[in-house]
Amino acid sequence: MAKRQLNRRQSWRIEKIQEERTARALKREERLTAELEGGDLGPEQRGLVIAHFGVQVAIEACEGELKGQTFRCYLRANLPALVTGDQVIWRPGNQGIGVIVAQLPRHSELSRPDSRGFLKAVAANVDQIIIVFAPLPEPHANLIDRYLIAAKHANIEPLLLLNKSDLLATHNDEGHAQSLIDTYRQLGYNILAVSTYDSAGMEQLTEQLKDRISVFVGQSGVGKSSLVNKLLPDLNTRVGALSEVTGKGTHTTTTAHLFHFPLGGDLIDSPGIRDFGLTHVTQQDVEAGFLEFADYLGRCRFRNCSHEHEPDCALLAAVAQGAIHPARLASFKHILNSISDD
Repeated sequence: MAKRQLNRRQSWRIEKIQEERTARALKREERLTAELEGGDLGPEQRGLVIAHFGVQVAIEACEGELKGQTFRCYLRANLPALVTGDQVIWRPGNQGIGVIVAQLPRHSELSRPDSRGFLKAVAANVDQIIIVFAPLPEPHANLIDRYLIAAKHANIEPLLLLNKSDLLATHNDEGHAQSLIDTYRQLGYNILAVSTYDSAGMEQLTEQLKDRISVFVGQSGVGKSSLVNKLLPDLNTRVGALSEVTGKGTHTTTTAHLFHFPLGGDLIDSPGIRDFGLTHVTQQDVEAGFLEFADYLGRCRFRNCSHEHEPDCALLAAVAQGAIHPARLASFKHILNSISDD
């Protein structure tokens, strides 16, 4: 059955109801926070937001006797919206409950447009975006390019990860995946090939994850879940334990969690991170995402050059000279057209 489309008035009414519910929840949380702060609270200390549940968050204590323990926390009313990965100052209370009193500065912020087109942070202090692709399903360079643009826009280092590397020798993809690897490697991107089937490259991947907060992105079917399960074998146990602390149920599609890799490093797992659009980027952001274009942009005869057929187009000349791969120029124009249509 086709999904029923809502008209503008119905959408507005649903949003209004959600806003009213959120406002009531915030008032209730403010009252509970005031009650906690009026009681006996421990000293201020650093903490890490490891899950976000609407108006409440789960934090992990980062210092002192409580280090490593997880607490459900309320937020002071004057705090900005917090997301998984935020570092905070908090005060512990009784029965595993605390109060967050301040947010520490973020060194990076990963955002995506919400349903109304407003930019919304989905994770904080991310160090690395891991772009996963595989021989099967057939990788699409345009999608990889979109993730690279998003990483560049957020000033977060990308890692291109070819999963299912065991299929390179057995699957006749006419060299498509290998061609992509060669193209991106020539451009200077960090690339790693792994396989959860025979564990090839997994030690190198573990090294890449150490001491960093990473997120995984990539099209469906490339094996992101298999990679996460391989790296975090007790993931379901951790989610269950976290749910007991927060009282918010199991890992749902709307909740972001931060997990620690056994040998070092962290993973932020959230649907809002796995798939994020480019409606918030500009033409300049797209141009910056194509590294090899830097020497040619702005050198066309016409300022509004479409790079299709105009005379003295610097990008077309670079393609003819072999300095730019034709597929890269096609991807560039496709992305520019898509953001102008949004």
